[in-house]
Amino acid sequence: MTPPETEAPLDQPVVNHSAVDRFDAVVDGWFDRLRGTEPADRVLYALTELGDFGLIWVLLAFVRGLRSEEDERAAWRFAAALAAESVLINGIIKTQFKRERPVVQEPRPHKMRIPLTTSFPSGHSSTAMVAGILLSQRSSKPTKVALFGLGGLVAVSRIHVRIHHASDVVGGVAVGLTLGAVARKLWPLYRNR
Repeated sequence: MTPPETEAPLDQPVVNHSAVDRFDAVVDGWFDRLRGTEPADRVLYALTELGDFGLIWVLLAFVRGLRSEEDERAAWRFAAALAAESVLINGIIKTQFKRERPVVQEPRPHKMRIPLTTSFPSGHSSTAMVAGILLSQRSSKPTKVALFGLGGLVAVSRIHVRIHHASDVVGGVAVGLTLGAVARKLWPLYRNR
C-alpha cells in the first residue's frame, strides 16, 4: 500500500531559499542574541552613525593631518578618494543590484538615519576597508590592526541595526578591499614611499 501524496496548502507559497538567503538568516540569528541588549545596541548604533558618509574616517585623516603639511595634503587626498568611492558604490554599483534592505518590524532602540539607496553592497563596509588600506600607509602595526578592527566593527554594525544583510557586508568588504588596493597603487596618500 502506498502512502497518499500530500500537497502544500494552496495559501502557503513554496519558498526556495538560496545559499545567500540561508547565510543571511544564520548571521541575522547570531545578531538576534545581541539586539536589544546594552551596551551592544548603544555601541553598534553609534558606530553605524559614525560611519555615515565616512565621517569617522575623514575625522581620523584630518586629525592625523594636524601633524604636518604632508599629512594635511594626505588627508585631502584621502577625502577625495572616499568621495570617489562613494560615487562608485552608491551611484553605479548599487544601481546594478537593486537589492532590498532588510525589513524591520519592531521599533529601533536608538535613532538613526535610514539610507535611501539599495542594499548591496554595503557602502559603510566598503568605505571602512578603503579607509583601512589608505590610512594604514605610514602607520605602525598596532595602528593598522586598530584601523581594520574599527572598520570591521563599523561593517558588522550594519547587520546589527538591520540596515544590511550579512551578504551585503561581505560584498562591501570585498569591493572595499579591491578599491582600496587600486586607490593605494594609483593615487597613494603619500607620494614618496
